[in-house]
This record gives sequence, structure tokens and C-alpha cells, in this order.
Amino acid sequence: MNLQLKEVFQVEGLRKPVQYEILPSELEYVHGYTFADAVKIQGEAVNRAGIVTLRYTVSCVLDVTCDRCLKPFQQEHTYDFTHTVVPSLHSDSSAYDSYLVAENDSIDMNETAISDLLLMLPTKILCQEECKGLCFICGCDLNESVCDCLK
Repeated sequence: MNLQLKEVFQVEGLRKPVQYEILPSELEYVHGYTFADAVKIQGEAVNRAGIVTLRYTVSCVLDVTCDRCLKPFQQEHTYDFTHTVVPSLHSDSSAYDSYLVAENDSIDMNETAISDLLLMLPTKILCQEECKGLCFICGCDLNESVCDCLK
């Protein structure tokens, strides 16, 4: 989804709501994660005193596998993001880290939201904080049973 911000840049005090979903079929290019449902984006772009700020929340449900016991389960994630948006930059490339540039007065919200989301998702996925994992000898799930391998 392209978020058009030309009017927001021009009118102080203007708010432009953002609310839509990215379907799992549109996320097949994202490797390492399987989305169980649509990714939901909700927020707004606001011009306050000539400064445009994009605030939004991304919510998703992932089909994941526990890294310790290999059980499949679903895990919900919700994150809030804030970006200062500028129509262009006339300085060095290091400023790109501080601002979100709206080339041609628009932002590709799918790219922005998914990039932000992927940076926040955990690298280690556990079904529960106290997951005991699998016995490295017999392979039994130590959350469900006790084996005699380590005695």
C-alpha cells in the first residue's frame, strides 16, 4: 500500500489515518517466518508544526516451532513504531537512518511495516520460558516426560 503524504506535508495539523491488512499470500517473499493470518497495520501520519510523524502498530500471528522442544504453535506479536517523515534529504546518506524519506510524497507502507516488524521479531522462539527441550540422547520431550538417560 502506498501512503500518499503530499497533503499532509502541506497542511499543518492534518491527520491521515492508516488502517489495512497485508495478506499472508503477499508475504511469501519473507523467509524464515510463516504468517498464520494477515498482518494488521493501524496508525496515522500527523503534521505538527510542519513536522510529519508516522505512528503505527503492527500486529501479526506467526506459525512457529519451539527452538528447544520442536513443538509447533502460534505466537502473537504486536509492536509500535514511530518515524519522522521527510519529503527528501539534501545531506549525506547517514541521515537516512534518522528519517523515513517519502519519495514522490509517498511511502510504501508494506515495505516499511514489514521491515520494522522483522527487526523486532525474536531470533529464539520458545513455546514457554521454562521449556526444557528434548533429551539429547533419546529425544523425549522433557516437558512431558522424564527419561533415565542422564542418570
